[in-house]
Amino acid sequence: MKTDMIKMALILGLLSWIGPFAIDMYLPAMPAITEDLSASVSASQWTLMSFFIAFGLCQLLYGPASDVFGRKPPLYFGLGIFGLASLGCAFAPNIEWLIALRFLQGVGAASVMSIPRAVIRDRYTGTEATRLMSTIMLVVAVSPMLAPLLGSAVIVPFGWRAVFLSVAVVTVLGLFLTGFALKETLNQADRAPFRFNSMMKAFGVLFRDPGYMGLTLIGGMGMASFFAFLATASFLYTGYYGLTSFQFSLAFALNALGFFSTSQIAANLGARFGSIAVVKWAVAGYATSACVLFMTVNLGYDSFPLLVSLLLVTYAFLGLVVPTSMVLSLEEHGPIAGTAAALGGTLQMMLGAVSIAVVSVVFDGTPVMLAGAIALCSLLAVGLSVMTLRGAPQEAAA
Repeated sequence: MKTDMIKMALILGLLSWIGPFAIDMYLPAMPAITEDLSASVSASQWTLMSFFIAFGLCQLLYGPASDVFGRKPPLYFGLGIFGLASLGCAFAPNIEWLIALRFLQGVGAASVMSIPRAVIRDRYTGTEATRLMSTIMLVVAVSPMLAPLLGSAVIVPFGWRAVFLSVAVVTVLGLFLTGFALKETLNQADRAPFRFNSMMKAFGVLFRDPGYMGLTLIGGMGMASFFAFLATASFLYTGYYGLTSFQFSLAFALNALGFFSTSQIAANLGARFGSIAVVKWAVAGYATSACVLFMTVNLGYDSFPLLVSLLLVTYAFLGLVVPTSMVLSLEEHGPIAGTAAALGGTLQMMLGAVSIAVVSVVFDGTPVMLAGAIALCSLLAVGLSVMTLRGAPQEAAA
């Protein structure tokens, strides 16, 4: 990979890492928050869902704003809100305040989700874009593998509130990177003045594009299954299987390792076989492993090592699906890349929020409902893959 691409990957990866870091470092604290604030498990899961709702919806604002003002000003705005909300979360007096402040935190975090995608599209397309997206995911991989461990290390001596103080400190790093390391990638001449009608027209173009919508929803089904895991994993691993918060962090890191390891070969596979073929076969593998997980759990094979192993395989296939489908969805929409990235992020986060809402209602403390949610998402992804990619020319994905 070229030196400028490596530098861009590190900068965008660290910025993109801030949002997941606020989620993953927080996960080991959920049982402690539930106890300390005298809240129910469902109410604690709402602190995740409120974050994702704001995280998704506000990308619709940041995307068009980045097309109008450039990529950097909306990043400053979002990171500022994120940092202030993180401080507020650290001092939340009850679960209701924490839910509200997590929503505000999601408003700010949305900026570092949608805008880096547009920055990539400003500079690269095709296999290069997939390679850069995969490299960014390697940087982001530090979050699910290390953030829960860091969260556990902070929670034990200082309590769960220290997690949000740590996140606020990380926000300062994000502001520093935006100000001194990230160059503006949208030239003044390429910026479009804000017009509500133009924004609605751009959304109309995207909603009417079956390729864009199909690819976005394929990735969205994968994200929804992962969000179901996020909402239940800490309670399932510590409550049902009896793991400590540190052991939970290690198991969570192992599940994440499968996703981010395979994401690193997505570009190479796309260059060799075509990105469309990669998505087709990876979705099939994702559905197969998810259905095997569901069947084994329902047949009574309640083994923690088996559960973790099958989740590792399932999310390894998602490591091929998500970055490849994400890049493919933006290929034909360069002039409105910010809007396209924002809408894609919003739709995927909303699917994730719905997934959390559903599992928070039906979760019974056992792995059955989690396995069912993952299998259902995988089968929907297969259906979308068949409808969207059937007969698509492989050359279009190269």
